[in-house]
Amino acid sequence: MLSRGQWCVMTQYVHDHWTHYWEGSTKRSNLNLGTVTVQSIAVGLNYALANRLNLIAMLPYVWTYSSASYLDGQRGVQDLSLWIKYQLFEVKASLGEFRLQATGGLSTPVSNYVADYMPLNIGLQSRTASLRIIANFTQGKGLYFTAQAGHTWRSNITVDRDAFLFHNQLYYTRRMPVPNLFDASARIGFINARWQVEAQLSYFTCTSGDDIRYNEMPQPTNKMRATAASVFVKHFLWRGLALQAAYGHVLSGRNLGQSNTLSGGISYLFQMRHE
Repeated sequence: MLSRGQWCVMTQYVHDHWTHYWEGSTKRSNLNLGTVTVQSIAVGLNYALANRLNLIAMLPYVWTYSSASYLDGQRGVQDLSLWIKYQLFEVKASLGEFRLQATGGLSTPVSNYVADYMPLNIGLQSRTASLRIIANFTQGKGLYFTAQAGHTWRSNITVDRDAFLFHNQLYYTRRMPVPNLFDASARIGFINARWQVEAQLSYFTCTSGDDIRYNEMPQPTNKMRATAASVFVKHFLWRGLALQAAYGHVLSGRNLGQSNTLSGGISYLFQMRHE
């Protein structure tokens, strides 16, 4: 949480690639795809309206390509996301500090990209709403543990075809359902005035959906699921300026690629007014 009147701006680059993927529960590769790569540059903003209330916005530019496919990748501005983060309460004791926070968010596409072009699409064209609970305990010398869980509701989308198969039934409509999402993660790390280092285990699953059919392309109705591990490092350079980097790997999944993800970013924290 930022203190009242503080701003934080961030730019982050993400490089995600995979060769193997899960078709339902079957892990395989596809020589017609080769390696699928998704890259993005995102700009984020966090403003503390009050000591216990932060407003957050994020907008990414995304581009994709495949090393072997004759299909071209996509590129463009994806979805604008807005969140409100509120600290429900804070307890300070001799062992450390415990905080419980809640976030609520909305997102909407801001460009007319093609959603039904998986795995080379840049997004799903779905409007979303999300709620999340975050619990954090920080020990006096900087060791901390964070756990969070959330749910995302996703709207139906309009696709560029007159019919589609869903759960092996043919639907004559352009309106395609996109499954809702549940996610959770646990992080353990250390933070001081110069460094932050953490390890994370994360999980998400769609709450409904179907599997990719044999030798066919995925589609937005698919039930995706993944368990991933990642490490994160942040170095505080000077007066609110910080560099950060992370690496993540999908350990297991369903109806998605076994991604390796590298990211790096720069952030700047500053005060616009003095209280």
